[in-house]
Amino acid sequence: MQCHQWCIDQGIELLLSTEIIKADLFTKSLITSDGTIFKYQTLLVATGSTVSTISSSVGLLAYSGNSYQESIKILQCVRLSQECGFHDANAKNIFYLRDIKDVDQLALTMETKKKRKVVVIGGGHRGFELSASLTVNNYNVTMVFPEPWVMHWLFTAEIASFYEGKGYYADKGIKIIKSTKATGFSTNSNGEVTEVKLDDGRTLEADMVIVDIGGRPMASLFKGQVEEEKDGIKTDGFFKTSVSNVYAIGDVATFPMKLYGDMRRVEHINHACKSAEQAVKAIKAAEEGKTILEYDYIPFFNSRAFDLSWQFYGDNVGQPVLFGDNDPKSPKAKFGTYWVKDGKVVGAFLEGGVEEENKAIARVARTQPSVGSLEVLSIVGELLIGSRANRNRVSVSCHV
Repeated sequence: MQCHQWCIDQGIELLLSTEIIKADLFTKSLITSDGTIFKYQTLLVATGSTVSTISSSVGLLAYSGNSYQESIKILQCVRLSQECGFHDANAKNIFYLRDIKDVDQLALTMETKKKRKVVVIGGGHRGFELSASLTVNNYNVTMVFPEPWVMHWLFTAEIASFYEGKGYYADKGIKIIKSTKATGFSTNSNGEVTEVKLDDGRTLEADMVIVDIGGRPMASLFKGQVEEEKDGIKTDGFFKTSVSNVYAIGDVATFPMKLYGDMRRVEHINHACKSAEQAVKAIKAAEEGKTILEYDYIPFFNSRAFDLSWQFYGDNVGQPVLFGDNDPKSPKAKFGTYWVKDGKVVGAFLEGGVEEENKAIARVARTQPSVGSLEVLSIVGELLIGSRANRNRVSVSCHV
């Protein structure tokens, strides 16, 4: 395995198939499922997130003789049944895609299943992309979610209508059922899912179900031993926790968002990589008696589906201002949205941008130019992502 060999070459000891079931931060000890005890000087917590929250009662169930993967499956089913009111949540061919085993099983099922009806529960990031990928692979896809439009946590109604409407998802054959909750499943004699039940009484045929109902940080090992905030482990701008020599990065860390002056937790590979880099720099600096700058991250999300590609930077708060050509029938539709708060652009979204234009909207979100007229901004907003000659306008006040 290339990753394994790279670790060996770098002097890193990589222990696979090794599950930590207990962490004692006071004694600086980690205990594995087979009773092995590891002592540490510095601990970097990178446990990521899962589809479920480990409560104290569920945690007892999960860690009572079950493997890590079995525990995750239990927790996923518990969340569906307890929080979402689902029945038969442990039926076969229901996938959550929060671990490699589930992904491998989905791939195997896709190869062997003759019937090709898939229901995607949830209209989030993964559901958005998976629906497109499954359709490209000739699956009949139906999306179901309780929100009024897809990617509700990020998109405005105007942005969502471009993807949902004729020209893309609808024309590709994806059926979208909005403002509707899935409440349960029907199964056959083999325990395989056959239907998804909806809260309005309808049922949807399903040979496979993909569940996209969000993630939660895996912080249960450290519960009660370290400060927490917003469901994650609280850190500073160097990803140090409240416990000496313990750092937390990625999905599990709640950190200071310097640009906005608040604490946030971000689930994205971009932040996972950058927070890891920051923590390692901080650890090394501490050993050498040096200092580094605090983490200064700008939220970033992106996606590719069919022949579409969008990027978002910043904060989607305040007044959204649409600009550009958002007609899905256009040969090369290119449009975006700025979010304006307190007279400044705080967030920027762009569909169909090239590399330089995507870099430009990142600068807009970072520098937060001022805006005088929202109406005019909607007309001339493209100047903020314009040609090389216009690029300097991004970093100055923009009274329009």
